[in-house]
Amino acid sequence: MGRDLASARSFLFVPGDRPERFDKAAASGADVVVIDLEDAVAPEAKPVARANARRWLAAGGQAVVRVNALGTEWHDDDLAAAGGALAVMVPKAERDLPTGVPVIALVETARGVRDVDAVCAAPGVVRLALGSVDLAAQLGVDHRDHDALRHARSSLVLAAAAAGLPAPIDGATTDLRSAEVLDADLRHAAALGFTAKLCVHPNQVAAVNTGLTPGAEELAWARGVLAAVTGAAVARYDGQMVDRPVVERARALVARAEPR
Repeated sequence: MGRDLASARSFLFVPGDRPERFDKAAASGADVVVIDLEDAVAPEAKPVARANARRWLAAGGQAVVRVNALGTEWHDDDLAAAGGALAVMVPKAERDLPTGVPVIALVETARGVRDVDAVCAAPGVVRLALGSVDLAAQLGVDHRDHDALRHARSSLVLAAAAAGLPAPIDGATTDLRSAEVLDADLRHAAALGFTAKLCVHPNQVAAVNTGLTPGAEELAWARGVLAAVTGAAVARYDGQMVDRPVVERARALVARAEPR
């Protein structure tokens, strides 16, 4: 893993009952591997998936583990199996979340979006993620429709910024064939303030990493802004006024381009 959880761009899911894919996922270029014990694993396979995750983590593998939701019969055993994980990703995240572990809160219900400030304030939450498919199903809208989920996406971005959390992780693109669809989803998410994305296939990783890394033009602008600042409260660069918020954005762009 080349980046920490705060700066990671790509989060690649791998089913917990397919341990032969764990190393391949780690070698895919994804910033973070997510071992999935939830939707990708049938109920009868969950004990085996749990054991696979525990074994791989104990052998030195680095991953986030998506556990089953709080209140399900599998949740507690999943948490126990994820003891060596970078964090647990908790689906259906609302006000009540596990304590004592780093948590990526997967917001995918109407209540979760409505109460997203409380989700951010829960102990251990290190980042938000949008479960766009589940949320859209509850709302009765198409998860592929950018306008239908614009409010939900913006709510997560605003809540994360207000809480001092890293920018959130966008939901997965379910179209596995169209590079154009993935690119459009990335551009939309980035325009709203997302800096990472869930991936459901290794072929999505490179595009996500590229699409969510500041490009050459953005970096040239950011470095020009920083070079123009000489201690004055207000400066000028390329015909534009540069004040503190502009400088902060420039610093953030440069920081996002540098793995940590």
